[in-house]
Amino acid sequence: MKIVVHKISGKESTKKVDLNKDVFGYTPNDHAIYLDVKQYLAAQRTGTHKSKERGDVKGSRRKLRKQKGSGAARVGDIKNPIFRGGGRVFGPQPRNYSFKINKKVKRIARKSALSHKAKDKNIIILEDFSFEQPSTRSYNSFLSSFNLVDSKTVLVMSNSNRNILLSSRNLKNSRVVLASELNTYDVMNANKLMFTESSVSEIEKIFNN
Repeated sequence: MKIVVHKISGKESTKKVDLNKDVFGYTPNDHAIYLDVKQYLAAQRTGTHKSKERGDVKGSRRKLRKQKGSGAARVGDIKNPIFRGGGRVFGPQPRNYSFKINKKVKRIARKSALSHKAKDKNIIILEDFSFEQPSTRSYNSFLSSFNLVDSKTVLVMSNSNRNILLSSRNLKNSRVVLASELNTYDVMNANKLMFTESSVSEIEKIFNN
């Protein structure tokens, strides 16, 4: 699959990139995508929620009334869950939501996600570029040349570029990642995937190892 390489001005260049069919033409496995995205989102949860149970509530352990003879139901101390201010029964406790999936499944998921984007023609290849200094206006201008200002975009680069990263971070719909950090959630969540020329070969090398 050959795709024309664009300049950051939005114009097409004379170059074309041949996308590896083993990565961008893979037969998608939607269940693998589901598992990888589910794992990613689960790992984002802090799991620090906690409510006070009976043993955590401050209060006396004194029995409020005698066990029998009052005509009312038996009760224990003031921390009883049926009383206002008492402990909560089976409330949320701190926990780790993350779970493991096999590396092969993650690789299949990412290749499947990239293949979906390639099939839907939602991939743009760019010439390698840089900014002289961080500038949100410059990055916004770059996006506007592709009519993507209001779209969710992910720019994939082969090497870290501080100026481009700082230029994009104030734009809530724009994300810049390294090829080695690209995950299934980022791919599926984006309306357009943008790769620099050098990052394409890096992606193919990662997923074909």
